Amino acid sequence: MLRWLLLIMLALAGCASRGSEADLQYIKQARSIGAEWALVNEQAAKGRLTHTYVASMHRSLRDQLRTSSMSLAQPESRYGEEIRALLQQPDEASPEELRTHVEILKAIEDSLESA
Repeated sequence: MLRWLLLIMLALAGCASRGSEADLQYIKQARSIGAEWALVNEQAAKGRLTHTYVASMHRSLRDQLRTSSMSLAQPESRYGEEIRALLQQPDEASPEELRTHVEILKAIEDSLESA
Protein backbone atom coordinates (compact mmCIF):
# COMPACT_ATOMS: atom_id res chain seq x y z
CA MET A 1 0.00 0.00 0.00
CA LEU A 2 2.76 2.43 0.96
CA ARG A 3 4.61 1.56 -2.22
CA TRP A 4 1.58 2.45 -4.38
CA LEU A 5 1.12 5.71 -2.53
CA LEU A 6 4.75 6.60 -3.12
CA LEU A 7 4.45 5.79 -6.83
CA ILE A 8 1.32 7.93 -7.15
CA MET A 9 3.02 10.84 -5.35
CA LEU A 10 6.05 10.61 -7.63
CA ALA A 11 3.83 10.54 -10.71
CA LEU A 12 1.92 13.61 -9.52
CA ALA A 13 5.14 15.47 -8.77
CA GLY A 14 6.37 14.66 -12.26
CA CYS A 15 3.18 16.00 -13.79
CA ALA A 16 3.45 19.22 -11.83
CA SER A 17 7.02 19.88 -12.91
CA ARG A 18 6.22 19.08 -16.54
CA GLY A 19 3.32 21.54 -16.33
CA SER A 20 5.63 24.28 -15.08
CA GLU A 21 8.23 23.44 -17.71
CA ALA A 22 5.57 23.45 -20.42
CA ASP A 23 4.34 26.80 -19.15
CA LEU A 24 7.80 28.37 -19.22
CA GLN A 25 7.33 29.56 -22.79
CA TYR A 26 4.06 31.29 -21.84
CA ILE A 27 5.66 32.87 -18.79
CA LYS A 28 8.41 34.26 -21.04
CA GLN A 29 5.83 35.53 -23.52
CA ALA A 30 3.80 37.22 -20.79
CA ARG A 31 6.92 38.84 -19.34
CA SER A 32 7.93 40.15 -22.75
CA ILE A 33 4.43 41.43 -23.46
CA GLY A 34 4.33 43.20 -20.11
CA ALA A 35 7.69 44.85 -20.78
CA GLU A 36 6.54 45.99 -24.22
CA TRP A 37 3.32 47.35 -22.72
CA ALA A 38 5.34 49.34 -20.17
CA LEU A 39 7.53 50.76 -22.94
CA VAL A 40 4.50 51.76 -25.03
CA ASN A 41 2.94 53.52 -22.05
CA GLU A 42 6.23 55.23 -21.20
CA GLN A 43 6.66 56.54 -24.73
CA ALA A 44 2.99 57.55 -24.95
CA ALA A 45 3.33 59.57 -21.73
CA LYS A 46 6.23 61.44 -23.35
CA GLY A 47 4.04 62.23 -26.36
CA ARG A 48 6.16 60.19 -28.76
CA LEU A 49 3.37 57.90 -30.01
CA THR A 50 0.03 58.61 -31.65
CA HIS A 51 -3.20 57.75 -29.88
CA THR A 52 -4.14 55.39 -32.72
CA TYR A 53 -0.86 53.49 -32.45
CA VAL A 54 -1.11 53.23 -28.66
CA ALA A 55 -4.72 51.97 -28.81
CA SER A 56 -3.75 49.41 -31.43
CA MET A 57 -0.79 48.22 -29.38
CA HIS A 58 -2.91 47.92 -26.24
CA ARG A 59 -5.42 45.71 -28.10
CA SER A 60 -2.68 43.57 -29.60
CA LEU A 61 -0.71 43.19 -26.36
CA ARG A 62 -3.83 42.37 -24.36
CA ASP A 63 -4.87 39.75 -26.96
CA GLN A 64 -1.41 38.16 -26.85
CA LEU A 65 -1.45 38.16 -23.06
CA ARG A 66 -4.90 36.50 -22.97
CA THR A 67 -3.63 33.82 -25.37
CA SER A 68 -0.62 33.14 -23.13
CA SER A 69 -2.88 32.98 -20.08
CA MET A 70 -5.35 30.58 -21.70
CA SER A 71 -2.51 28.32 -22.86
CA LEU A 72 -1.16 27.61 -19.39
CA ALA A 73 -1.14 24.00 -18.24
CA GLN A 74 -1.32 25.26 -14.65
CA PRO A 75 -3.49 28.39 -14.72
CA GLU A 76 -3.97 28.40 -10.93
CA SER A 77 -0.21 28.63 -10.31
CA ARG A 78 1.61 31.68 -8.94
CA TYR A 79 2.63 32.70 -12.45
CA GLY A 80 -0.95 32.23 -13.66
CA GLU A 81 -2.08 34.63 -10.92
CA GLU A 82 0.58 37.12 -11.95
CA ILE A 83 -0.42 36.98 -15.62
CA ARG A 84 -4.06 37.55 -14.62
CA ALA A 85 -2.99 40.48 -12.44
CA LEU A 86 -1.19 41.94 -15.44
CA LEU A 87 -4.32 41.49 -17.58
CA GLN A 88 -6.38 43.35 -14.98
CA GLN A 89 -4.28 46.48 -15.35
CA PRO A 90 -5.90 49.35 -17.25
CA ASP A 91 -4.50 50.10 -20.70
CA GLU A 92 -2.88 53.28 -19.38
CA ALA A 93 -1.29 51.61 -16.34
CA SER A 94 1.91 53.21 -15.15
CA PRO A 95 5.08 51.72 -16.62
CA GLU A 96 6.32 51.17 -13.05
CA GLU A 97 3.27 49.10 -12.13
CA LEU A 98 3.61 47.01 -15.29
CA ARG A 99 7.33 46.51 -14.68
CA THR A 100 6.59 45.26 -11.16
CA HIS A 101 4.57 42.41 -12.70
CA VAL A 102 7.30 41.85 -15.30
CA GLU A 103 9.93 41.54 -12.55
CA ILE A 104 7.84 38.99 -10.67
CA LEU A 105 7.35 36.93 -13.84
CA LYS A 106 11.10 37.16 -14.52
CA ALA A 107 11.87 35.83 -11.02
CA ILE A 108 9.46 32.94 -11.55
CA GLU A 109 10.96 32.27 -14.98
CA ASP A 110 14.49 32.25 -13.55
CA SER A 111 13.52 29.88 -10.75
CA LEU A 112 11.91 27.44 -13.18
CA GLU A 113 14.91 27.55 -15.51
CA SER A 114 17.33 26.85 -12.69
CA ALA A 115 15.27 23.97 -11.27
